[in-house]
Amino acid sequence: MARYRGPKTKISRRFGEPLFGPDKYFERRKYPPGQHGLMRKRRKRSQYAIQLDEKMKAKFIYGILEKQFKNLFNEAARAGGNTGEVLLQLLESRLDNVVYRLGIAPTRRAARQLVSHRHITVNGKVVNIPSYTLRPGDTVGVREKSKSLQAIQESLKNNANNYEWLSWNPEKMEGVFVSRPERVQIPENIEEHLIVELYSK
Repeated sequence: MARYRGPKTKISRRFGEPLFGPDKYFERRKYPPGQHGLMRKRRKRSQYAIQLDEKMKAKFIYGILEKQFKNLFNEAARAGGNTGEVLLQLLESRLDNVVYRLGIAPTRRAARQLVSHRHITVNGKVVNIPSYTLRPGDTVGVREKSKSLQAIQESLKNNANNYEWLSWNPEKMEGVFVSRPERVQIPENIEEHLIVELYSK
């Protein structure tokens, strides 16, 4: 399965919430997509359907594919502790996600592109793998030649996010991945226990 590159609002309407950030088109039409979206009566959904939807929602939010997601789940299960919480911590530790959280890019999709195009460094070295897993203490910065890019400048200018597990130095245009976030610090509306239940069958 290829990465989803279709209309983002359509996916948000499917799940009933703006998965990719503020969306004026979603606000206009909060009903499900399709010809009969407004009139369609929702049948009672099975527990499996609910669990599957939660997994799909997490995959869309973080922009990853099934195989990557399953590998992260297996890693979380081996790590011990609360599997669902560890899974979200691993998702938050991805380089593309941290670039987005730091405000270097306005969306995760844009962050993935910046990483792939070699605009981002980790501990002073260029890394072009969006799925690269950061460790506490790693420094994420903008490559020297890329600091003047208008897209990055605009994103940083409009960024109002401040996360406890990240620190940002505007002068050097670099941030530190201080620690893996606790579950209460992760703002995404994901019921991770449903994902654990789905994979545990």
